[in-house]
Amino acid sequence: MLLISCPNCGSRDETEFHYGGQAHVPYPEVPSELNDREWSEYLFYRDNTKGTFAERWLHSTGCRQWFNMLRDTVTYDIQAIYPMGSARPDSAGAPTPDSGTASLAPDSTTTGTAAPDVTGTSISPATAPEGATK
Repeated sequence: MLLISCPNCGSRDETEFHYGGQAHVPYPEVPSELNDREWSEYLFYRDNTKGTFAERWLHSTGCRQWFNMLRDTVTYDIQAIYPMGSARPDSAGAPTPDSGTASLAPDSTTTGTAAPDVTGTSISPATAPEGATK
């Protein structure tokens, strides 16, 4: 689970936010002068970066404000959060204070290596129901 630091509300759970796509995609100056190919490239073609990527996010259940985030698409590490309309910060810069990342707990489903503790439950990993395939 990510903790995202909203510039207005502070750290919140990722379920309060909606992804808004790639940041810093300029709107065409005169959209009526674009041909079909240029218009479709503006609407649908986006970078698919592996690594640091600038994204737009909306705090949909909080302040309802848009902001930009620099996030590593491989590790989910949030490197910077900055206002809409601002220039992209250097990706080598220090992370913003109170920025979130995936859980580092040993039983984490995102980054941990150990499975959750199921002792005391009725879950038995050694047996499968009759007719189940392995």
